[in-house]
Amino acid sequence: MFELGRDKIFRGKREFNKVYSKGRSLANREMVIYILKDETLRGDVGFAAGKKLGCAVVRNRVKRLLREAYRLNQHNIKPNCKIILVGRKKLIDAKADVAIKSFCELCKRAEIWID
Repeated sequence: MFELGRDKIFRGKREFNKVYSKGRSLANREMVIYILKDETLRGDVGFAAGKKLGCAVVRNRVKRLLREAYRLNQHNIKPNCKIILVGRKKLIDAKADVAIKSFCELCKRAEIWID
């Protein structure tokens, strides 16, 4: 029920650039969310953490937090949306519950949240 399979995560530069250029973005202190809504799309997600955050260990931890926040709430997200979650500095020292709360808040603001 709460699995996040490899087939749901996109990694290609082409897909990231499509969402970055054609989608819209919302942000809070912990993360930025890019959303591309289209009826022809399959609901996929991508995760990113820039090099400004720190070394690979720190970036991987931030991406793990983002993946966990998405995994636990993926059933509350509307289908047919491509989403990219980008971690920010505040997420480096944050716990998982902060990431989850931040993710839910952004999804509600973006109107892709199903109650």
